[in-house]
Amino acid sequence: MLQVGNVQLPSNAFLAPVAGYFDLAYRLVVRSVPGYKGHAAVGLTCTDLLCPQALLSENEKSLWLAATSPDDKPVCMQLYGANAEIMAEAAQWSEAHGATMIDINMGCPVDKVTKRNGGSKLLCDPCNTIKMAEAIVKSVNIPVTAKIRLGWDDSSLIHTTLPTQLADVGIAMITVHGRTTEQRFKPSVRIPLIAETVAALKSNHSIPVIGNGDIKIPQDAKRMIDETGCDGIMVARGAMGQPWLFRDIVYHLETGKLPRPYPRIERMKCVIRHFENMLTMRDERIATNTIRVRMSRYSPHLQPWPNLKRDIQYVKTASEMRDFLNAGLERISQEDGITDPSFELAT
Repeated sequence: MLQVGNVQLPSNAFLAPVAGYFDLAYRLVVRSVPGYKGHAAVGLTCTDLLCPQALLSENEKSLWLAATSPDDKPVCMQLYGANAEIMAEAAQWSEAHGATMIDINMGCPVDKVTKRNGGSKLLCDPCNTIKMAEAIVKSVNIPVTAKIRLGWDDSSLIHTTLPTQLADVGIAMITVHGRTTEQRFKPSVRIPLIAETVAALKSNHSIPVIGNGDIKIPQDAKRMIDETGCDGIMVARGAMGQPWLFRDIVYHLETGKLPRPYPRIERMKCVIRHFENMLTMRDERIATNTIRVRMSRYSPHLQPWPNLKRDIQYVKTASEMRDFLNAGLERISQEDGITDPSFELAT
């Protein structure tokens, strides 16, 4: 478990906010996979990046991006922007609509975010960023956290200074992505610099530090913790198409061993659960299109299944998709010799 402010999280393995991917439908699939000894595998999930102005206007898209449910807890709502007053109002809205904590996005390198002075652009103006963070902390009664990068570029690194200043004004946890904005997502994450962030914070503060970047398998998570001294890890792209990754990570962190591979039949059930979640939350067209696109991520973990990615492109309706996925479930059960009489197809 990990304590963040007044919130105790069930594990120290977190699902990152990834724009357009880790929506409520997928987060509930991640949460459905049990962890070590039946405990929760994922300690915290995050919504998509939320524009505070759009959130406060409650337009349809923003409400979907911020959507959560009683089964999606603990959950962090992540805000991006640079206006302290509007960000504080959006934080209050988030608290009132189910957020367990608020995260200030200081790490997104995408132009449409940084050109509005949000995301990692906040790293370029530490003084105003600290004032904004303090205003947000004072506006809510739940923990406020920050997700940062090392700096805008190598000439303006802030990874040992800004985190401690944020902690001084009440930020309850820092997640650090081990690259600069200029580096975006390549080359490899810089583990030694994340370690410097941990050391700088731990010298004066006791808030948790979470390591982020290049975590794709359980061994990556262990290396991040062992080599940086961070308190936990956050997984982003590595969790695409394998919602059971947190089960494997937590087992490895607890035991030092790797678990038996998650059965292929259970992986297929995750795909079906994802589709059924989408059907209850969105219309049939969106649900069908989403699973068709996401199958490119699921497919490597469902093999052998020749032509899976090709064949699913011919599936056009929700009814056809349900039939296709159920046929796949039956196929896997036969190929893998599953004879449990309690086994039933999804309905």
